[in-house]
Amino acid sequence: MSDVVNLDAYFQRIGYSGDRTPTLETLRLIHQRHTETIAFENLNPFLKQPVFLDLEALQQKLIYERRGGYCFEQTLLFCAVLITRGFRVTNLAARVLWNLPEGTLNPRSHMLLLVEIDKEILIADVGFGGFTFTIPLYLIPNLEQPTSLETFRLLKDDNAFIAQVNIGQAWKSLYHFDLQPQELPDYEVSNWYISTHPNSMFTKNLMTINSRQMPIM
Repeated sequence: MSDVVNLDAYFQRIGYSGDRTPTLETLRLIHQRHTETIAFENLNPFLKQPVFLDLEALQQKLIYERRGGYCFEQTLLFCAVLITRGFRVTNLAARVLWNLPEGTLNPRSHMLLLVEIDKEILIADVGFGGFTFTIPLYLIPNLEQPTSLETFRLLKDDNAFIAQVNIGQAWKSLYHFDLQPQELPDYEVSNWYISTHPNSMFTKNLMTINSRQMPIM
């Protein structure tokens, strides 16, 4: 993936004019503006159109055309912005648990990021849809972390973690992830499946979501 990202255009797109140094406060602010501005949507898979993950295509769609996208598109763009600004970022992958029976084993079809700032380790996720974190979460097990919308927590599961959201005084699991680094080809395989397979929810249901609303299906 090209490492050239138009930072001025990106920050204009999300309405951010603050500091760009790689600090915790900068990460929080651009994470929140991204999730408030760029919608989660799956129009391309629904219309049987390809989903490209190269940075040029991501910028064209999400920045210049002012479209949205799903996790791989949103998070790869966000990752490129962070790396360009000097953040230490590791690509991760998760198995989605949301609304699935206990014990269901899914492929790693969701992308998220681990970000290290000084001695702090955080999980950034701008592309989960209706329950996307509006700010990054500290990678601290069992810590309840309020955001501008819901409260989240990360549970330890052996060498992995489960992200959960609190809804109506009950904790619901979103996804299961470990800290194994991922590369672009790992995401391309999953992206091909979820954007083309006839049983994929993204090819069967039209969804538009931002951090202030539930899905339109």
